Amino acid sequence: MTETGQGFGVAEGQALLGDVFAPWVRALAIEVATLDAQGGTFRLPAGDQIVRGGGTGGGVVCGQAVAAAADTCSVVALSGLNGRFRDCTTVDMTVHFMRPMVGDHVDIRVDVLSNGRRMAVTRVEFRGPNGKIGASTTCAFAYLED
Repeated sequence: MTETGQGFGVAEGQALLGDVFAPWVRALAIEVATLDAQGGTFRLPAGDQIVRGGGTGGGVVCGQAVAAAADTCSVVALSGLNGRFRDCTTVDMTVHFMRPMVGDHVDIRVDVLSNGRRMAVTRVEFRGPNGKIGASTTCAFAYLED
């Protein structure tokens, strides 16, 4: 439970998930594990709301959940670095899917590549319980306030 040192830690990040995001995003049940000076780590529990049938081994985490989690976790990690939530909007997202993610959860790591006055860029990696990268995203955000 690492804190960013700016008064915005795991508890504030978890509260932000319940305060700012739409109900369907909250239904993803994302858990904030750590926030640090480079970004943060998160956990996405697998459940009926994010898996689809098919493939070997049953439920595969769907791409829509990956994209939503990348965006959401990035905003929380940026809030940790900024010491508060800054109103922002996603201006670009690139997602690369490398392998199906099957299991009881997905581990997420957000690294903030740039955090300027008007724009921010993050890289997000998704790993299944086997530790292998299942997806990677790059997200760009425009801050809507100074």
